[in-house]
Amino acid sequence: MKRIYIYSTLCFLLTYMKVNAQQTERGTGEKDVVKVAAARGNESESKRSLADCIQLAIKANPTLLQNELAVKRAEVNLSQAKSNRLPDLNGRLGHSLTSGRSVDNATNQYITSNNSSGNFSLDASVPVFNGFRILNDIRMRADAKAAGKLEFDSQVNALKLDVITAYIQVLTAQDVLRQSEVQTEVTREQVRRAEAMQKEGAINPGDYFDLKGQLANDINMIESNKQRLYTNRVKLAGLLNIEEAQLGDLQALELKADAQKLDATTLYKFASENLPDITALDWRIKAAEKNIKIAQSSYWPSLSLNGGLGSNYSKNVKTGGYWYQMKNNLGKSVSLNLSIPVFNRFKVKNDVKLAKLDLESSKFQREIALNNLRAETANAVFNLQNASNTITQLQEQNTNYAESFRIAKVVFELGNSNSVIFLTAKTKYDNSQIQLVVKQYEWLLQKYINDYYAGSLNL
Repeated sequence: MKRIYIYSTLCFLLTYMKVNAQQTERGTGEKDVVKVAAARGNESESKRSLADCIQLAIKANPTLLQNELAVKRAEVNLSQAKSNRLPDLNGRLGHSLTSGRSVDNATNQYITSNNSSGNFSLDASVPVFNGFRILNDIRMRADAKAAGKLEFDSQVNALKLDVITAYIQVLTAQDVLRQSEVQTEVTREQVRRAEAMQKEGAINPGDYFDLKGQLANDINMIESNKQRLYTNRVKLAGLLNIEEAQLGDLQALELKADAQKLDATTLYKFASENLPDITALDWRIKAAEKNIKIAQSSYWPSLSLNGGLGSNYSKNVKTGGYWYQMKNNLGKSVSLNLSIPVFNRFKVKNDVKLAKLDLESSKFQREIALNNLRAETANAVFNLQNASNTITQLQEQNTNYAESFRIAKVVFELGNSNSVIFLTAKTKYDNSQIQLVVKQYEWLLQKYINDYYAGSLNL
């Protein structure tokens, strides 16, 4: 019996030292520089890094690729706006067969016989003046194109944050799973010890079955953590547009004490100046201003230069064949057309009002975005500091619970306690370890978010 006690105590001390070493390496705060996965050794080059995931997502994410089409549409719209300065040129060629009474297109006289006739025309129109509509349309399309590119950049940044979040969730689930496996091994050692004692009748049966129940609970927790890990891996693989099996292993991230130490006001200032979606709203306002001028151009008269070329053929004309008549009947025309708006049921007036309302709406959208950004940056600063403070408290809590569990285990193995006290101390210690792992990764995520708002997210 004495040998069993000594063997169990040595197993526990070795396991506890391993767990404590892992936990010490994972402890972090803004004053300490610690690697999350230092206990795992050097990372293999075959593991997929966070930068690799982000680059793959930008190239393959279908939602982002679909959003990129909006940029291409804006480019096409701008190209068409510039092309509107060119002349219109249209040709028409027709041939008809008639019977009965009809008008001969060559003589303009009524005929009652069967006839075959044809005609062609070529018309051109050049805009001379239209209230600067074309010029303002080009400027408006150019502003819309600039806004579209910035909005796409914002969507790229949003995808980066989604990938970072999913990546960290996978790492969190991995570490939580490893932690639960270590905790289960500690429980399994106690069950082995209890089984040996149970055979000799040296343990309370209630304590023995309590330990076995805890082992089953720990094993179930491992399976639950495996499911959570798989779900997070599927989510990350979906962002990369690959299968979960193709994701492979992920490189660990380092918890470095280089987070942006900015107050909420400064971070908001940086974000409002650096984020592309805010600048895009400025370009949308400029485009709305140009749209007002486009609507106002309909108040002005429009002037266009037109030219035409046409000819015809008729079977009833006896002189010459088809090509001879077409050449002989050739006619040309040039005209200068002026259109003056007089009354159009107040359509232009109302179009101008709607354009001005669109401008006001664009300004409000910018104000709303800045207001939301102010709240988001304030939360980002608070959450980062809160996570750092919580980690410090969790490290102290984990140290205390570790000592409490050590004492409870020694007393329990000496037979001076029961399984309830032992398992309560173990549960507190296990939970504190899990909480510390989760909070460390939460701090890392908040660091990336702060870097994003500060314009220093280099991934």
